[in-house]
Amino acid sequence: MKTCLIVIDAQASFRQRPYWDERQAAPYLAAQNALIAGCAAAGTPIVRVFHVDEPSDASNPFAVESGHVRPIEGLANFEAAATFTKHRHSALVNSGLDIWLTQQGIGRLIVSGIRTEQCCETTTRHASDLGWEVDYVTDATLTFDMTQPDGRPLAAADIKARTATVLHGRFATVCSVAQALERAAAATGTGTVTA
Repeated sequence: MKTCLIVIDAQASFRQRPYWDERQAAPYLAAQNALIAGCAAAGTPIVRVFHVDEPSDASNPFAVESGHVRPIEGLANFEAAATFTKHRHSALVNSGLDIWLTQQGIGRLIVSGIRTEQCCETTTRHASDLGWEVDYVTDATLTFDMTQPDGRPLAAADIKARTATVLHGRFATVCSVAQALERAAAATGTGTVTA
C-alpha cells in the first residue's frame, strides 16, 4: 500500500507563541527529522502542510505577512512531494491535500507535526473517517503544557498520552518512528528502513 508522510504545521510561527518551550521541542525535532530521513531514504513521498490564518498582518505569526509561515528552525531540509496551505485544524479541509492523495494512489498516511492534540489529531480522525489508514507517530508530534478549564495544569506528556490512547485502534495505529518506517517499507516491499 502506497504510504505518504505528512508533516503538519512544522513552521516558525510556533516559536513566536508564549508557550513555546525548547526543551519540549528538542525531542520532537529529533524524532521528526528521523522520520523525514527514513521516508526520504525509502522514497516515501513527504508532504508539507502550513497553517495560515487571519488577521493578514505582520503581527500574526500565522499570517504569511509575518514571515513565519516557513519551516521551523531545526527541521531537516527535505524536498516536499507537494506543499499545502490549510486554514482549519484538519489538513484535509479545503487544502487540496485529499485530492492530491487520491490522485497519487496513497492508501496510508503517516501523521506528524505540531500540535499533537490539535491539527495532528484532527487530521488523523478526518483521514480515518475518509478511509485512509493512518499511522500516528506520537514522538514526531509536538504540543505544550496547557491549563484545564478548572485552572489545573495539564502537562504536554499527559496530552500526548491521552491523544495516543483515544486514537489507537480506533482512528490510527499509534507508532514509534521505527515502527512507522518499518510499516511503510513492508507495505511497499522495499525492505526494512531504520530511523
